Amino acid sequence: MSNFIPGQPLIAVVLRIEIKKLRQGDNLILGFSIGGGIDQDPGQNPFSDDKTDKGIYVTRITPGGPAEEADLRMGDKIMQVNGYDMTMMTHDQARKRLTKKNEDVVRLLVTRKSLEEAVKHSMGSYPRQ
Repeated sequence: MSNFIPGQPLIAVVLRIEIKKLRQGDNLILGFSIGGGIDQDPGQNPFSDDKTDKGIYVTRITPGGPAEEADLRMGDKIMQVNGYDMTMMTHDQARKRLTKKNEDVVRLLVTRKSLEEAVKHSMGSYPRQ
């Protein structure tokens, strides 16, 4: 995270993001890549603070693609896809869940670490003397 300042609190915000897949021939394009899964080495995940975290993370966003338009961001952790829990899936299961041919829209529940939100919360909750 480029905007991280040591000593600043980071909090995770939960967001609902809806991505309309882009049809290209027979393919439906989401415009992002994922990393992680219970079958992967969590120590290799650059986005997790906890190196035992086997969650599914967004690792790449295609510029101008459907995911970018929906404001999905690199480093977002995918918790649910269309209501299905994604926290205990293999990488392949997660990929298949995201790329189902009969779904034009993918509704994601993601957590995002947000310094901005943490700053807003801390400013709002403590009256200055």
